[in-house]
Amino acid sequence: MEPGRGEAIACSFGGRAELPAVPTCRSELGLCRLGLVGRGGTAGNKFRMSLGLPVAATVNCADNTGAKNLYIISVKGIKGRLNRLPSACVGDMVMATVKKGKPDLRKKVMPAVIVRQRKPWRRKDGVYMYFEDNAGVIVNPKGEMKGSAITGPIGKECADLWPRIASAANAIV
Repeated sequence: MEPGRGEAIACSFGGRAELPAVPTCRSELGLCRLGLVGRGGTAGNKFRMSLGLPVAATVNCADNTGAKNLYIISVKGIKGRLNRLPSACVGDMVMATVKKGKPDLRKKVMPAVIVRQRKPWRRKDGVYMYFEDNAGVIVNPKGEMKGSAITGPIGKECADLWPRIASAANAIV
């Protein structure tokens, strides 16, 4: 019988118990190929950006689902530090609620992706970028949009990470 996780086996030196080498991370288990887990089939990482949208920020909803604005509850993938508010930037997935909009969308927690932010951030080529408003789109947990169209431009950082959002955008800046 093969020892599993949490079971100890005896070693030959001094009778100490040693845990077997069991794969623990997603890449060892074969779940993650080229960083494909959770981003809707994209590869690559996001560069460091200025975080412009902390928890409790209200952003415009840039899709045609019927929501007018989104209230950020939490940011996905943030580890955290004591007394620091988790913050999001362009391309981050957040958990949000609809504060104004269709009654069937309100009072529910749903994932959304930030597509625009007012806070300037520096790109790798040295250009500082910012938009005139903060905006997000409602998605499902896989990153597929609930709506079918996006109003206004979206950031290149978001388009690189979320291909379904990029295909619905009319302008990528």
